[in-house]
Parts: sequence; structure tokens; C-alpha cells
Amino acid sequence: MSLRILGIDPALGTTGYGVIEVEGTAIRLIDAGVVRSDSKTALEMRLVEIFDGICEIIDDLRPNCMAIEELYSHYDRPTTAILMGHARGAIFLAAAKRDLQVFPYPATKIKKTLTGNGHAPKAQMQMAIKLQLNLKKFPEPADVADALAIALTHHHHRAVNAILDL
Repeated sequence: MSLRILGIDPALGTTGYGVIEVEGTAIRLIDAGVVRSDSKTALEMRLVEIFDGICEIIDDLRPNCMAIEELYSHYDRPTTAILMGHARGAIFLAAAKRDLQVFPYPATKIKKTLTGNGHAPKAQMQMAIKLQLNLKKFPEPADVADALAIALTHHHHRAVNAILDL
């Protein structure tokens, strides 16, 4: 039986997504891309664009679950965290409306899971994603690579938990 995991890298401007399918030990990329919102429109309309885009992805690609990056805040950029929180709210609402369970992961756990280093640089992350998904080139843009990393992290944590449950 196969499992489809939707990974989401949330942002107000460009939200990355990636869907992987896991069957046995095989992992394959189903689709990846971005959902954009127009920075010239009001916040509420941007959130509608994100909500509608995520709903469309869920409807088209039929994932079994969603993995998303946890909200984080840098002390010198609190506004970024607030805007990311708005985007996450629209994404969580889309998941709830489609009865999709959501699994959040902190950025350091994602990096540590894929590379063994919780502070891995982007290049190391891209290489790990490329190798694990057997891609010919690095996933771009960075939002897509991050979304795929989140989906892969959820897969690895599921696999470890399944082994621990034995």
C-alpha cells in the first residue's frame, strides 16, 4: 500500500509544496511547485489565494497527510513570524477542510533528519533531497526543496516510529 505525503514550506509570498509517494522502500516524487500570493493585494485576499492553492493541490494529488515546517521566530524579525503564522493558518484550514492530518516539524529536526546536521547549509540539504529522490538536478526554487525536505522528514519519522512499535 502506498502513502502520499504533502510537504509544505509555508510563506505569505511563495509557499513551496512537494508530494512524495512511498511504497515499501521506494520513494518517488509525484509533484512539486509553489503557490504564490500577490503582494499587491490585501492580506485577506493573499490568504484566500494560499488557501485555494493548497486545496487545489490536495484535491488534485490526493495526499494521505501533510507535513509542514513549524513556526519559528528570530528576535530581530518578529514580523516575519507573524506573516508566516497567517500563511500557516490558511494552510492548516485547507488541510482541516479536506480532513488531512498535519504533522509539524522544526527546521533543525528537518535538517538533522536528512543530513545528520541540525544546522546544515542549503547546498547540503539540496544534495540530500536530490539523492533520496533520485533526481537529475537540485530541486528549485528553495521553497520547493524545503517542502520536499519536510515531506521526506515525515516519511523517515514514520519509518522509525514503525520500527519502534515492533
